[in-house]
Amino acid sequence: MSIGKAIAIRRGISRCISGAAALCLTLALGSLGNGLPPAVAQDLDVARGIAIVESKCARCHATGRADASPNPKAPPFRDVGKFYPLEHLAEALAEGIMTGGDMPEFKFNPNDVEAIIDYLNAMATSR
Repeated sequence: MSIGKAIAIRRGISRCISGAAALCLTLALGSLGNGLPPAVAQDLDVARGIAIVESKCARCHATGRADASPNPKAPPFRDVGKFYPLEHLAEALAEGIMTGGDMPEFKFNPNDVEAIIDYLNAMATSR
């Protein structure tokens, strides 16, 4: 599944049900990933990563392939890999990202970190 298709699916879900319910549905689907083929589990992680960044980060960062960040100082997520090696980002997400600027500190659990990294990797490869 392409990142664009995953984003379209996620936005469609959000239009049909409330944002909180969509996040719960996405997280519930993601928990089923353990018994699924790796590609399907990966797609679910990407979809869960989209839900997480849209709920926690989209007020400042662009989360799509072409949108602008609402906060001009916040880089679009599709560009994060240009500034920071994605394989090193997991520790920062788990321990709390502190930029020293206006960005609030976030800490994520290991499953959410994996989903966010999968989403960022999908964004980086979909260019």
